[in-house]
Parts: sequence; structure tokens; C-alpha cells
Amino acid sequence: MGLADASGPRDTQALLSATQAMELRRRDYHMERPLLNQEHLEELGRWGSAPRTHQWRTWLQCSRAQAYALLLQHLPVLVWLPRYPVRDWLLGDLLSGLSVAIMQLPQGLAYALLAGLPPVFGLYSSFYPVFIYFLFGTSRHISVGTFAVMSVMVGSVTESLAPQALNDSMINETARDAARVPVASTLSVLVGLFQVGLGLIHFGFVVTYLSEPLVRGYTTAAAVQVFVSQLKYVFGLHLSSHSGPLSLIYTVLEVCWKLPQSKVGTVVTAAVAGVVLVVVKLLNDKLQQQLPMPIPGELLTLIGATGISYGMGLKHRFEVDVVGNIPAGLVPPVAPNTKLFSKLVGSAFTIAVVGFAIAISLGKIFALRHGYRVDSNQELVALGLSNLIGGIFQCFPVSCSMSRSLVQESTGGNSQVAGAISSLFILLIIVKLGELFHDLPKAVLAAIIIVNLKGMLRQLSDMRSLWKANRADLLIWLVTFTATILLNLDLGLVVAVIFSLLLVVVRTQMPHYSVLGQVPDTDIYRDVAEYSEAKEVPGVKVFRSSATVYFANAEFYSDALKQRCGVDVDFLISQKKKLLKKQEQLKLKQLQKEEKLQKQAASSKGASVSINVNTSLEDMRSNNVEDCKMMQVSSGDKMEDATANGQEDSKAPDGSTLKALGLPQPDFHSLILDLGALSFVDTVCLKSLKNIFHDFREIEVEVYMAACHSPVVSQLEAGHFFDASITKKHLFASVHDAVTFALQHPRPVPDSPVSVTRL
Repeated sequence: MGLADASGPRDTQALLSATQAMELRRRDYHMERPLLNQEHLEELGRWGSAPRTHQWRTWLQCSRAQAYALLLQHLPVLVWLPRYPVRDWLLGDLLSGLSVAIMQLPQGLAYALLAGLPPVFGLYSSFYPVFIYFLFGTSRHISVGTFAVMSVMVGSVTESLAPQALNDSMINETARDAARVPVASTLSVLVGLFQVGLGLIHFGFVVTYLSEPLVRGYTTAAAVQVFVSQLKYVFGLHLSSHSGPLSLIYTVLEVCWKLPQSKVGTVVTAAVAGVVLVVVKLLNDKLQQQLPMPIPGELLTLIGATGISYGMGLKHRFEVDVVGNIPAGLVPPVAPNTKLFSKLVGSAFTIAVVGFAIAISLGKIFALRHGYRVDSNQELVALGLSNLIGGIFQCFPVSCSMSRSLVQESTGGNSQVAGAISSLFILLIIVKLGELFHDLPKAVLAAIIIVNLKGMLRQLSDMRSLWKANRADLLIWLVTFTATILLNLDLGLVVAVIFSLLLVVVRTQMPHYSVLGQVPDTDIYRDVAEYSEAKEVPGVKVFRSSATVYFANAEFYSDALKQRCGVDVDFLISQKKKLLKKQEQLKLKQLQKEEKLQKQAASSKGASVSINVNTSLEDMRSNNVEDCKMMQVSSGDKMEDATANGQEDSKAPDGSTLKALGLPQPDFHSLILDLGALSFVDTVCLKSLKNIFHDFREIEVEVYMAACHSPVVSQLEAGHFFDASITKKHLFASVHDAVTFALQHPRPVPDSPVSVTRL
């Protein structure tokens, strides 16, 4: 493609101005500006690196004022609550809090079933964590509490450690709950400890390893897991407990096997509830602009289903399972069971990372939309404290819900005061109104869960969009989805992260390599294969990689360099060595022949003459062997200061050059490596660069480097890259400086035969 294709007639004055500007740039880059190599840059001086401070040292050394500032940093409510604009925000937060609470109630009851726990523990998890986040969180709009993905992850853990199956016996059901509640609460404490610890050491960046395709593929697979887990409530089936790899497949097969045992009353209840919920959601979408707040379809369905179940006696007449007893009041705090830590540590870390990834992604979306900042490390601490304290009060791990967060924002929520109001509403239900939902059918809760999965299941359309946009991301999505479906949520996430990181490594092994050419009258260099106006500088090759060079791609970098230069470097070097070795053998044979003739001539002379002749022959042989060794010295060596200052170059030893040996010479005398893409170097990269210097100097091509960043230069120094043969005068600030210098010094040959040893 052209850089400056004419698009039509232009104004004469504008054309003249453009010509003058181009001329000024040409003078600036080609005549007036001095060429800058690394030595010149260091002579200009550079700032030292800024000292790093650690949070724990700050706590020990700070004064009272600094300690108070840190307290405000970790307890944000002390900062924003005194400045809370009551007149402007209170009404909106009040309406928003009530709207969220109306959603929080049915979702809390329903998601407790996902976690394998009695519904009342979903109410506890909708109260304690929400109020704790109100104190420590920095996002003003996310709604913390129960979430489907987190609940199903907890459910997989509780079912694996307390796998007692449901049956008609109330004793077994009570024993099952008594075993699972301590597991879930201990898991919540451990999740909180992980999150608080990672937040205090500023480890919030860990979620950067969870790319958007990975998260979307994972949540889609989790939605499928949630859907399958609710089938037993929709059809009224009693299934065996399955956990571990392929548990989802076993569950689906068992559902299909036991489908004839479905209870008609339960199926009809779930179907009617689902239809009502879908209709209400469609009305909310259609009348979004006219309604001051969304119609609380879930709450209305909850109340209506409870009333119908109580009035018609669904449990006794149609064998419809109901929620049962919901104890009124709060439970006392309970210490976690530390004996379970070793069994829960892996799952706890996975849940901690997933929960934080969901929360911070939503928090940043709302922060960007409303123009404020979310502190990722403080969010990690806030979410961790919510789970830690919630676990002590027998809650299960929570995160934030996208649907509730959208409602909190759309109904006028401006701060976490809305979250505090919703938690107080849930507290009222726990203390006074919870027992009213005794006859609520579990099939209705399952219908609420399934209808709320619509948004996550719609992510299946990502496959089509990613196929068009980026197939590497599509591969990450598919592997994540498949691994999570087959291996369960914990192992699936591990496989997904490992695969995505390996894919990054593989993609850096195959970067884009290009030979650069100069755009006329500029210092801009572009790929000659992509830009028609970029032309190679005669006698100079400029090579660039789009990725950093390290152990995984250093060999590919060297191979691509030799291929793009159009010269079979290894073949020339091998032929050169063969010819030099052949010359040495011929000279040795000539010496042996001359020695034999001299001995024959000396046999007819006296003993004294023979001694003198033998002595002279030994000197001649020694001198010739010395000359042969000198011919093996590389012709491309370090450029001395005399060469850099424009002095005359010395001659290479006769007979050792490519031309003297009858070998083809490269059509360029200088090679410039554009290292602007390097972000770091390792020992393999250092050796590879040194070998490039050695190999190209063997074929009489001088090598330069350009555009290295300061950290990379420091790593080159630490790795002892620069020596007598490769100095910092071979490293230039820009590609243009290196090209200009190479044109001024077309074929540098050192005064003394110093060579670079190949590593």
C-alpha cells in the first residue's frame, strides 16, 4: 500500500508548505542532527531508578498522620460517606436499594440450592457480605451477593466432600445439611483469606491472566453446569451425587435415565413459573423507558407461588418439593473447621480468583461509564473481607451479580448506600418474614435460576463473532468451555489458564519478521512487503521482529534473519572454512615437498652446511604455519575507534576474503537489527545475538543494533554482552542513525584481527 497516494488536486500554497516541511525534516535528519549511539546517550546522563517502597515497611515507619491516611485508603467509607450528597443521591439510592433487595431475595434462596445448602443460607449470604462491602468497597454500582457461577462452584465442592444423596428421609437430609454447611462456611473463610492476602500484597494483577475470551467461555460453561444442576428440581427427581471430571455427563445421563419418574406437578409448576418470568422480563425490556423501575417479576412469582402452594397443598396433593422450614433470626458466629483447609485450598484459590475477576471486570465497566476510579487491590481486600466475615457467620462465597448491578445502576443508584439499604431489607426478611416462605416450591426457585441464565447462555454466540475477529481467541474460548464442561469448574479453569499462557508462548514463537525500507525523505522505516513506497537502503539490511526475543523463539529469530537477508550464511561459512582448510593442506604439502628436496640437496654437502640448511627449513616451516593460522581469523571483527572517526581501514589478510576464495559476496555490507520490540533479554537471547555478530562478520557484513529501550540495555550490560569486539558504538538510538552511520562506513575492517567467539 502506498503511504502518500495522490487523492486529487491540491492547493498550491499547501503543497509548497508541505514541500518546505519535508525539506526541513530532511535537513534535520540527514544533515544537522548528530548520530546518537549508546555511548553518546550515556554521556548525556540519565536518571537513576526510583526507589521502591513496600506497604509493610510503610506501616512500620509511618507517623500517625500517615497511618490515618492508610486507614482511609483501606476503609473508603470514611472518605466518601462524610461527603455524601444527601439531597441529590439519597432518593435514588433508596429506590435502587429496594429494587435490588427485591431481586436479592429470590436469587438468594435459589442460589443456595445451587450451593447444595438450605435456602436460608442464601439469605445470610445476601446480608453480611453486602454490608461489609459497603464499608470497604470502592465501586459505587456493583451489587455484591450470591451469584450463579460462584454458587455452582461451591456446590461442586460441597457435593464432593459431603456427597450424601437426597431421598425421602428427613433424617438423611438434615444430616446432609449439617455436613455441608461447615464445608461451605469454611470454604468462604479460606476464599476470603486468599483475597485479603493477595490484595494486601498488591496482587490484584493476577486477574490479567484471565482474558475476556477465557472468562466468557468459562462463565458460559458454568451456565451450562447450572442449568443441568437444576434439572432435578424441574422434574422432581432424586439423583445421585456426582463430582470430579465428567460429572456433568453422568448427571445428564442419569436425568435422561430417570426422566420417566418425573413428577407432573413439579414440571407444571416450574413451567408456569418460567413462562411468567419470561413474560415479565419481556415487558420490562419493552417498557423500559416508561417504567420508573422494573416490574419485580421474581418477587411477584415468589409470593404468588408460595400462596398457591399453601392454598392448594401442592406438597401433599402433587408431591411438589418445597423449601421447608426457614428459621427466623440470625445465627451466631462459628469458627471455621481448620481440618478442612487442606482439602479446600485448591478450590478456594480458584473461587477467589474467579470471584474477583467477575467483580473487578464489572466494577471497571461502571467506573468508566460514570467517571470514577476503582482500586483493584482494595476491591480484592473488600471482597475478601466480605467472604471472610461472611464465612464466620455461615455464609458461602459470593461475588457480584451482573443482573443486580445493572438494576442498581438503572434505578438511580449512586453509591453503596443502595447496597446497605438492600442488606437491611434482607435482614428484615431474615428476622421476621423468612418463615412465610415455608411452602415455596423448589421448582419455582429452579425456574428463577434458569431464566436468569439467559444472558450467560447467549454468550454461545461468541463463537461466531470470534471466528470472524480472532481465531486464536476462539480457540481459547472453545478449550475453556470444553475443559470446564468435561473436567468440572476447578480443573477446567486451571486447564484454560495454562492453555492460554501456552498459546501466548506459541504466538511469540511465530511473530512477524520483516525487512524494512526507508520512506523517501523521512526517517521512517516500514516493511517493504507491505508499503510500496518503502525502499531498501542500498548496501544495508534492516531486520525487525514484532515480538521480543527470548529462549522460546531465539532460534526462529536467527533462522528468519538469515532467510530474509537472501544469503545462505551457514553455507558460505562452511564453504569458506573448507577452502581455507584446503589452502592450509596445500601449503603443508608444498612445505613437505620443499623439505624433501632440500634434504636431497643437502646430502651431498658437508655436515656444517646440512645443519644450517635444516635450521633455515625449520624457520621457514614455522613461519608458514604461523601464516596459515592467521588466515583462519575472521574477516569481520570489531570496528576500532579509528574506523568510527572516519580513518582508513586496514586490509584483511590476503586470501581469506570471500572474493579471494572465489565465493559469492552478499549484496549488502551492513546489517541493522531493529530491537525496538524487545522488552527483556535472557541468556539465550544474548548468545543468539553474539552468534549473529559472529556469523555475519564471517561473511564480511558488519552488524549494528538500534532502538533498544533502557531496561534492555541494562540487561545487556548485566549479561556482559558488550566486550572488545561488540561495543556500545554498535548500538544506536534509532534505526535511522544506524543506517546513516552504516552508509558512512560501508565495510569496516579492524586494524587488528580481533574476532567474536561463537557461543
